[in-house]
Amino acid sequence: MTETRIPPAEITGLKGALLKRIMKRTLGQVPSSLGVYWHNEKVLTAMGGLGGKLRKWDACDEGLKTFAHMAVASYVGCTWCLDFNYFEARNKDLDLDKAREVPRWRESAAFTPLEREVMSYAEAMSTTPLTVTDEMVASLRQQLGDPALVELTAVIAFANFTTRPNVALGIESDGFAAACGLKPLAPSTAPSTGRSTGQPTVASAS
Repeated sequence: MTETRIPPAEITGLKGALLKRIMKRTLGQVPSSLGVYWHNEKVLTAMGGLGGKLRKWDACDEGLKTFAHMAVASYVGCTWCLDFNYFEARNKDLDLDKAREVPRWRESAAFTPLEREVMSYAEAMSTTPLTVTDEMVASLRQQLGDPALVELTAVIAFANFTTRPNVALGIESDGFAAACGLKPLAPSTAPSTGRSTGQPTVASAS
């Protein structure tokens, strides 16, 4: 990966040692993003805490939420989030053939009509200004129900909250997916947004 725009800080102290131990145990390495956000521990704690709370939500299908998050990451150009969520898809026992196709979901035959609607909704929420329509929401309400749609919408908003700072700070893929032997993500065909939307820079894996 390239150098981040803010050099990572040295992760020190008891809290730092604990975080590094947890990261190595769960991810196999300390993410590059941790050092960057370590410059402001309050921000790091708040972002991590919110992400932890999201993991406890269960009104919406986990696969739909993961594909939505990956669709946002591909659209915005966050290779870190795209790679990490592909890696997490394996840990959640999701369909990895579908997960690796998210960057080219429009052209791929892997997805159901509902999954396509969810990823379209994710992109519509990620544009400026938003391009969400009444028809889009009405269709998802009918198929998912209000509690699940509210949850999905919040997850997509959180995806924008995490992907955009990473791109701005130059945080790129740490290669989690390649390290655990997953096939490389499909090349991105997300609409041009004026940002890089290429697939993560990870080593090829069979």
